[in-house]
Amino acid sequence: MTAAFVFPGQGSQAVGMGKALAEAFAPARAVFDEVDAALGEKLTATMWDGPADKLTLTENAQPALMAVSLATLRVLEAEAGVDLKRDAKFVAGHSLGEYSALAAAGAFTIADTAKLLRIRGNAMQKAVPVGTGAMAALLGLELDVAIAVAAEAAQGEICQAANDNGGGQVVVSGNKSAVERAVEIAKAKGARRAMMLQVSAPFHCALMQPAADAMAEALGKTKINAPAVPVVANVLAKPISDPAEIARRLVEQVTGTVRWRECVAFMAGAGVTNFYELGAGKVLTGLLKRIAEGATGTAIGAPADVAAFKASRG
Repeated sequence: MTAAFVFPGQGSQAVGMGKALAEAFAPARAVFDEVDAALGEKLTATMWDGPADKLTLTENAQPALMAVSLATLRVLEAEAGVDLKRDAKFVAGHSLGEYSALAAAGAFTIADTAKLLRIRGNAMQKAVPVGTGAMAALLGLELDVAIAVAAEAAQGEICQAANDNGGGQVVVSGNKSAVERAVEIAKAKGARRAMMLQVSAPFHCALMQPAADAMAEALGKTKINAPAVPVVANVLAKPISDPAEIARRLVEQVTGTVRWRECVAFMAGAGVTNFYELGAGKVLTGLLKRIAEGATGTAIGAPADVAAFKASRG
């Protein structure tokens, strides 16, 4: 097997996502109905009709993105005969996408995943008062330099590497004043660009500890199965399959670095040459080109993508 299926994280959401899939395919509709039922509300109405600011709320964006990813997978299973256990060497996801990957591999039910992501989104939003935390993208610096920048910027506050996305793109997260200092220090150290990000909270840093505690509690009450396919964990950049470890690493992930560059490099090093990004947007497919030379990335999230995938399988 030379394929991995990967699942996008927050930032890939857009009003209208998944609507064409739902209109074209009954398996997609079933996933969206299941997510709406699990949450006790019409999340699909927000996904398809907006407003955009409501969809962007972390508590909505996280289960919504998972829903589109899993709807896409169910359509590929029905229309193109995809069987993850047979066809995928690994699954992985970026931040919340790790929950989508786990649901895809059968570790969680879709309903439980929707509920966990609603809890996660709410807890992450509440962990830090609005305006006190921030995130910034440092472009053109490798991880070790970005870590040094964050350490220098901290000055007794929190500032740490949140996402190592590959291709010299590292995101730092923490107290707003510390992150602002990191932007200036990064520029002085030769960053190609360093800019504050429009985010609602400082994800993947120590300020998220209250959210990590909330997830520990929620995961402790959720049934976790051994996944059918090894899941490459964000915080380890290695595959895991033990249910107890899955829970532990998901808790660590709330405050820890998303080691996406290393996750992709691990999969490529293990023989993966084809990466399929299932769900909204093409962010991971874009990053892939900078990490795994020679690998091909294909984003699948609309009926035309499904048809192209089906045709490619002959």
